[in-house]
Amino acid sequence: MKYAIVTGTSKGLGESVARLLMDEGIHVIGISRRESEMLENYNGLGSYTHAVIDLADHSAMETPLMDVMTSIINEKPELIYLVNNAAMVEPIERAGSMASADLTNHVQLNLLAPLLATNMLLQAVKGITTRAIVANVTSGAANRSVYGWSAYCSTKAGLNRFTETVALEQEELNTDHKVILYNPGIMDTEMQADIRSADKQAFKDIETFKQYKEDNSLRSTDDVARVLVNVLINPTTIENGKQYNVKDYLS
Repeated sequence: MKYAIVTGTSKGLGESVARLLMDEGIHVIGISRRESEMLENYNGLGSYTHAVIDLADHSAMETPLMDVMTSIINEKPELIYLVNNAAMVEPIERAGSMASADLTNHVQLNLLAPLLATNMLLQAVKGITTRAIVANVTSGAANRSVYGWSAYCSTKAGLNRFTETVALEQEELNTDHKVILYNPGIMDTEMQADIRSADKQAFKDIETFKQYKEDNSLRSTDDVARVLVNVLINPTTIENGKQYNVKDYLS
């Protein structure tokens, strides 16, 4: 039996990943503040359960997320996937003009939540035969500086380094656990809409992102999710610490 915990399943990439994993017979637990009506009513080979957890609130996320992992471990699965997908791009603003609360929420959701979830899962599978495979959703912004995206670039860069380091540790410890990155590129999501509605003074690349929409350059979340799911369902071929990029699979 295989299980998957997928964050950010109320919409977008997370919703698509959850549905496609269900099609593969994997039992999915979706984590987000809001439920997905589509997933709740979807008839896949695997089941779907939703857990309402606010990943942007550290004090409110840790206990319920551990409860989810404990309930899965009690089923003695052969494999648990963790897809850390939930993220935000806001605040889109220059340093010196951001509210402290907005920065705190951003770092909590984009960086601290996946660090905590990964750490908790590796603790949960310690000493048992269940394998863990973690996929952290990253961005090209981790590798370049974008005017107005200091928070987003920084948290994604931090997530990359964390992933690569944890993968190194698992290799050195000679476990069967794997931790990878997935770069989904540009997709037709609400995050893209948020980017296009940003203040031009705060985000200098806004016209480029508007052009992506006008040129129909945004991939569907189903197409992007299929690439990740195809990687995940072949665990023996997964390369620990690797960043899988959608551009290497879709033209």
